[in-house]
Amino acid sequence: MNKDEIIKELNNEVLLAATFFKSLPKEKFFTRPLAEKWSPAENAEHLALSVKPLILAFSLPRFALRLTFGKPNRPGRTYDQVVEKYKAKLAAGGKASGPFIPKKLAMRDNTEAVIQQFTDAYKRFASRLNSWADEQLDRYLLPHPLLGKLTLREMLYFTIYHVSHHHSLVRRMQTD
Repeated sequence: MNKDEIIKELNNEVLLAATFFKSLPKEKFFTRPLAEKWSPAENAEHLALSVKPLILAFSLPRFALRLTFGKPNRPGRTYDQVVEKYKAKLAAGGKASGPFIPKKLAMRDNTEAVIQQFTDAYKRFASRLNSWADEQLDRYLLPHPLLGKLTLREMLYFTIYHVSHHHSLVRRMQTD
């Protein structure tokens, strides 16, 4: 995918997830289906938390990324390859940690504010992408907590899938 296709796909996934979150009654939005599973609201917060470092990274000068994370020493992976690697890490027990774990949200929280925070974070991220040329996405690296160093394009592929993955999880939890 080129940069424009990536932005379009990411915006589409965010819109689908936000629309579904908005369709849920408040009690379902804030209720955990199981004690160890996040509520839909917590999934939305996790997605907002996970994109914040990317907003910063895509705002940094290129030389800072190169100096900090080096340069790619392998060909970039396809969308499907990134997704398969992520699924394998999840199957091996990988999960969110540290700053990516949402705080427990409750019914007293504001549904619209949680969803707005989620959508605003992705709008800010998409706007940061505009300053990057498509070719640059394959020349710089960023670290991922489970997947190791990824090219910027691979990180974008992951981000598209990550939104879709959590949207699907929430949707399945609501129908089980």
